[in-house]
Parts: sequence; structure tokens; C-alpha cells
Amino acid sequence: MLKLSKRSVINQVKYVTACQFSTTKKLSSDLLIDQPKYEWLKELGLNADNDGVFDGSWRPGSGPVVTSLCPSNNEPIARIATGALSDYQGVVNNAKEAWKVWADIPAPQRGEIVRQIGHALREKKTLLGNLEALEVGKIAVEGAGEVQEFIDVCDYAVGLSRMIPGMVFPSERPGHALIENWNPVGLVGVITAFNFPIAVYGWNTAIALTCGNSVLWKPAPTVNLSTIATQKIMESVLRENDLPPAICSLICGGADVGSEMADDTRVDLLSFTGSTAVGQKVGVAVQQRFGRKILELGGNNAIIVMEDGDLDMVVRSTLFASVGTQGQRCTTARRLILHESIYDNVLERLKKAYAQVRVGDALEEGTIYGPLHSKAGVDLYCATVNEAKRMGGKIEVGGNVRRLLYG
Repeated sequence: MLKLSKRSVINQVKYVTACQFSTTKKLSSDLLIDQPKYEWLKELGLNADNDGVFDGSWRPGSGPVVTSLCPSNNEPIARIATGALSDYQGVVNNAKEAWKVWADIPAPQRGEIVRQIGHALREKKTLLGNLEALEVGKIAVEGAGEVQEFIDVCDYAVGLSRMIPGMVFPSERPGHALIENWNPVGLVGVITAFNFPIAVYGWNTAIALTCGNSVLWKPAPTVNLSTIATQKIMESVLRENDLPPAICSLICGGADVGSEMADDTRVDLLSFTGSTAVGQKVGVAVQQRFGRKILELGGNNAIIVMEDGDLDMVVRSTLFASVGTQGQRCTTARRLILHESIYDNVLERLKKAYAQVRVGDALEEGTIYGPLHSKAGVDLYCATVNEAKRMGGKIEVGGNVRRLLYG
């Protein structure tokens, strides 16, 4: 916690578990997926080496082979053969062809498929939540909660499939009426961020599918395994219903693939979730081709408390808003603005609350705060703390990189 002055802002700086950057990591090339403790990963269809492109069938991409790391211990989980621009064209073409079949299916029938997707996700919710803890770094219960969000939107989309509106207008011709009919836009591209890889995809995809669109997914480059496992669940439902599996397509790749999606007129709507700086570029690129876009970008949130505020609620809500997802979400509280008369009281309460937060392995029961996702996140945290000190700030709690050493 950072104290600037009694009349200014308290910044809730993060505890950080940066064990993935410890120099004392195990000198082993073994993948976690091959260890008995992590056998459950194979129940999600994952392997030591995974294909990173799905265009109706799985195949290795022509991009670099990357290794997904566990941020709790810096151990390699599994490898992924990612896609490149040379793979992209075929993926888009197959997704567009699959759309022609999907768009002709009545909306209530599409809703039934989405219902089955939600059910399949329910069966794998705990496993997917554990995978997010292993790969993203968020605690397991929060990972499972993220999967539940996808399930909830599937439930909503099922109802929507029978309520898509359309007005009937009077006609000037006797015995005739004008009927308004909404049509799908076509191919929906979804670029997701590292912090909510499954939920954000689900929010977009459940609605897009119900409305009759096909979907092309490009995840953040550091969460490929969570993406592949979710894609395999989607694929299984489509195949069981004798539908073209390319209705939901995937390419794991880098920024070049994302840029191509923004420029590609065949992507009829592009949803991007990520930083404000990148989102600004994506928005401009899509607008230049007069395309449709959905942008969910970074936040800059403050909690303002007046002198008659419920201080118990203030402490609980501030802690949750700061610690959840290790502070790595657009809704994270960045500033706490307090009335002078309650400043000292709230400060002492928050210091005690932060002292009770258990930091550790995201998969370990009882952990409240897992590791930051990447070294870039840790570096940004350290730079922010140093800048606050330079400006005269005082660190009240934490403020240092905390490393968990594994033998």
C-alpha cells in the first residue's frame, strides 16, 4: 500500500510471487504434463506436443514451437506448434465455408448446440480451472469461476435463440406485410487476453454462435494450452452433431496474426480484448476497412469513499478489487480516494487485511494470491513502485518481489 498524503490517493500495490524467474529452478527438461502429479492434463486432450492450428482438423502450425510455462514454478508444462500467416489463409477459408452451413440452421437448433457446449464445459470445469491456475497463475477456484462464466453465457444464449426479435411492418399493398429479419454477420474473430482466456472467448462465442456466425479464435501467446483444451471441447460437440467443426476455428499465433485479422475484410466482426495501446491500433485498422469491432480494453478505476461510508465494506471490497486475479484485470482498483476523517482508520484496517492474504502456488489449497503471469508484469510492477517512491510515496505493505524457491 502506498501513502502519498492524507488528502490524496492510496495505491494498492500488489504482492508478487515471481518464482517463475528464480535462478534456483530445477535443472530439468521434463514437462509437467509427463509427471504423475499432472496426469489430469491429458484428460483435457493435451499432450507433450500440441498442434496450434485448428481449421476443422488439428495440425501443427508453421510458426515457432513455444513452451507454455507455469508461473508458479517456471517449469515447462507442454509445447505448442503455433500458427503463422501461411496457416491463416486456410483457417479463414474453412471457417467461412463452415459458416454457410451454420447460418442456415434455425436459431433454436443453434441454441441447442450451444446448450450442449455449456454442458460439456460443466463436465470439465474443475479441470479447466486447474489448467488456468497452472498456466495463467490465477487461483484454481477463480479459474473454475471463469469457466462458469462461459457456461452462464451459454445458458443465456440458449434462451436468446428463441427470442431473436423481428418486427412486422404494415405494407401499402393489400394483404401484404413487411417482415424484419436479422441475419448473422458472418465470421467473428475473437482475440483474447492472457488474464481471462476462457471467459472472454465464451462471452463472444456463445452469442456469436447463437446468432449464426462462425468464430475464429486467436489467444494471447502465453495461454495456448487453456485455449486448445477449450477448443477441443467445442470440437467434440460439433462433431457429435455432424456439423463442420471449423464453425469454431483456432490459430495460436503472434501479433502478426492478430494484425492480419484486423486488416482482413473476410473477418466480418472483430472482438479484441487487451491493452488500450494495442486496442487503439486494432480499432483504427478495422475502421479503415469500415469493419465492425468490439473493444474491451484496460481500466483505470478508483474507489471513492465519503466520511459516512461503511468501512467494513470498504475494506472488503477494496481488498477484493485489488487482489483478485493478482490485480491483472481491467476492473482492478488502482486508486482509493478517502475522506480525510476516515483515512487513518481505513489505512490500518487495510494493512491488517493485506497481512492475511496468503501468497503461493495457485493450485495449492488456501492460496489467495498466485503469481503474476509473466516477467513483463513483474517488471511493470517494480517500475511502478519505484516511480511512486521517486514521487515521495511511502510503501505501507509489501512493495517487493517475493520469490518462492522450489528445490
